Amino acid sequence: MGRSFDELVDEAAAAPVEGWDFSWLAGRATEERPSWGYQRLLGGRLAQATAALDIQTGGGEVVAGAGAEHFPRTMVVTEGWPPNAARATALLHPLGAVVVAAAEDAPLPFADGAFDLVTSRHPARVDWPEIARVLAPGGTYFAQHVGGGTNVEVSEFFLGPLEPGDDREHETEAAGARAAGLQVVQCRNERLRLEFFDVGAMVWFLRKVIWTVPDFCVERYRDRLRDLHERIERQGPFVSTMSRTLFELRKPAG
Repeated sequence: MGRSFDELVDEAAAAPVEGWDFSWLAGRATEERPSWGYQRLLGGRLAQATAALDIQTGGGEVVAGAGAEHFPRTMVVTEGWPPNAARATALLHPLGAVVVAAAEDAPLPFADGAFDLVTSRHPARVDWPEIARVLAPGGTYFAQHVGGGTNVEVSEFFLGPLEPGDDREHETEAAGARAAGLQVVQCRNERLRLEFFDVGAMVWFLRKVIWTVPDFCVERYRDRLRDLHERIERQGPFVSTMSRTLFELRKPAG
């Protein structure tokens, strides 16, 4: 006999969601990963840098996982959400990185040309002119972005049909980067599969990835969550589609 709807939902609603660690979903959801292996590639890029900046770092897990042995002499990260900034500080300060609290919608608090490498994994907001400004001439932006149409199946299950948007489509983002004066070296996009095996996994995911259903809370969507629970019981996992883009951009040296 499977666990009840209330048990699954209550457990997920009480579980912590700070940082950018998804291990709570082990055995409850599966995410297909991009073929390129961003964290491994990030370690190699950091090892070649003199001064690096990781923006919107979350809890710092991705940067830490790239390997502190690869950190350049100057290693800085930014994060705007206080619980994540505190988590990143605890994780990264002992490894020699500096954590700067900076809102996503504010200018980056650094001088022009301060970094020869700027990185980010899944930034919620991308400000191409600011990225270009803080990059040194000849510097590189290396990142993995969430692409357009990611988890639209989840969003529409709870919100109903949505108007398609293209602001996160990889070609649209690449055009924005070019408009800011950056050269596109790589722009690789893959569509990937995400499966949820129980309603608790969905509750926890929506509490953490808040832009999927921006007004999500358990009580507001309890009836829809019950529909999802019954659907998974009848049909098996709820399947959604993700988009991921690998960006490598260069600021001209001249």
